[in-house]
Amino acid sequence: MTDDVLTPDQIQSLRDRVADLMPQVRADLESLIRIPSVSAASFDQSQVARSADAVAGLLRAEGLDVEVVVEGGRPAVIGHVEGPDGAPTVTLYAHHDVQPPGDDADWDSAPFEPTEREGRLYGRGAADDKAGVMAHLAALRAHRGTLPVGVTVFVEGEEESGSPSLPAILEKHGDRLAADAIVIADSGNWAIGTPALTTTLRGGIRAVVRVETLDHSVHSGMFGGAVPDAVTALVKLLATLHDDDGNVAVRGLDEGLAAELDYDEARLRAESGLLDGVEPIGTGSILSRLWTKPSITTIGIDATSMEKASNTLAARAAAKLSMRIAPAQDPKKAFELLRAHLEERAPWGARVTVELTEEGSGFAADADGPIYDQARASFRDAWGVDPVDMGVGGSIPFISDFAARFPDAAIIVTGVEDPDTRAHGANESLHLEEFARVCEAEAIFLARLGAQHRG
Repeated sequence: MTDDVLTPDQIQSLRDRVADLMPQVRADLESLIRIPSVSAASFDQSQVARSADAVAGLLRAEGLDVEVVVEGGRPAVIGHVEGPDGAPTVTLYAHHDVQPPGDDADWDSAPFEPTEREGRLYGRGAADDKAGVMAHLAALRAHRGTLPVGVTVFVEGEEESGSPSLPAILEKHGDRLAADAIVIADSGNWAIGTPALTTTLRGGIRAVVRVETLDHSVHSGMFGGAVPDAVTALVKLLATLHDDDGNVAVRGLDEGLAAELDYDEARLRAESGLLDGVEPIGTGSILSRLWTKPSITTIGIDATSMEKASNTLAARAAAKLSMRIAPAQDPKKAFELLRAHLEERAPWGARVTVELTEEGSGFAADADGPIYDQARASFRDAWGVDPVDMGVGGSIPFISDFAARFPDAAIIVTGVEDPDTRAHGANESLHLEEFARVCEAEAIFLARLGAQHRG
């Protein structure tokens, strides 16, 4: 627990203020969702620029000094407003770019037309992460004219594409982003009604493995049985990445232990959509498997499609792998272990090459101290229950960049998602009541930091 730096009446007044603001906050969120700001290169990048301009306009309306910055990549937005003399400074992070929508047929409503169903707002970016942008706006609006701390808002435009220009932004504009606390609104909560601080994130790498067995494709009837085809060799090679229980079989990778929270197989099945009869993979606690142990997924294969298939031994095939690694694992070392594993197990002497295409470090927070105390207290104020510390199995590589650039800042990783959000998938959605609690908690957190400083 933390000292009471705000009275119950002050807390309730902030909650009431946020409740009054929520209709306009939602309207602005829906306007952002309607902008298809997909940062993937194959999409219209003018929409990402349009999204950045919209975010900049919202921040300017709250009195921030705002600049749209481009450092070789997609446009980011940086806004700042001074607080009282000597007050701490908080940097609020979110991103305005979104994932591709995928096949429209998989959505129950148009991906870029926000639609409410049963208390959830559906649309691409509704949660990840345009709601994060609007949570920051809601907190600023709750303190309009009486901001208790200095605030910098940094809204990135290419997080969904791996943040390639973030190092350049930090190099050129890092002094503007320095703060006592950095709130990163790009994660989620433990469950509906139970808030959380995200204290660990797995790192990640992507790699492409290519297999060649022939200098040209040949007739499968003439040479099948004596000559290996590349697709079969690739499948056999990929099968070596896991043991019989489904654990990652690459030797030398780090593993960690997850927090002891109540998470059973029934919840795993419900949240993941695991089919009846399909068993979970791996050993150890489920949360360790999800949060701190390595995982490897084949996310794409280049081979002849069934529609175009012929009786041919394929000369070459390739697969893209997504590998999640323990929060403290060095991604370059992890890739070298993966590459050595694959090259050493080349089936039938096939030529195997492995290329690193993307890497990102994990994150493990030392989530103690007065700023974390005030963050947890803010969650209790908004939800009425104690928050939990949780891990996330996914990767947010830029957080390690922030931790390296600002080693003295308390990094608060939170967000608007819940186990039913389906971020990156079809029918992504935001739980509207939980979103209101997120906005309340952030407004209260700013007030608590200001009051703590004054005290």
